[in-house]
Amino acid sequence: MQVDEEAVGAVLNRLRRAQGQLSGVIAMIEAGRDCKDVVTQLAAVSRALDRAGFKILASGMRQCLAEAEEGAAPMTEAELEKMFLTLA
Repeated sequence: MQVDEEAVGAVLNRLRRAQGQLSGVIAMIEAGRDCKDVVTQLAAVSRALDRAGFKILASGMRQCLAEAEEGAAPMTEAELEKMFLTLA
């Protein structure tokens, strides 16, 4: 299973946002910024990663509910559950 074409752009944007935010967190720590500021920025990184992950999961669910590609087995409920729990 791959991320479908409709989701790729959104996933990449969210991952790039998280990448930039993570660079900001590193710079804040190196600069000795206040812990509260660092945690707030780190929470933003986490949200961006979660949103990317959920978009990937939605893509997987859409593919699971649609007919599987020729020769490929559809994603099972257990596999979907494992994907969701991975983000928890």
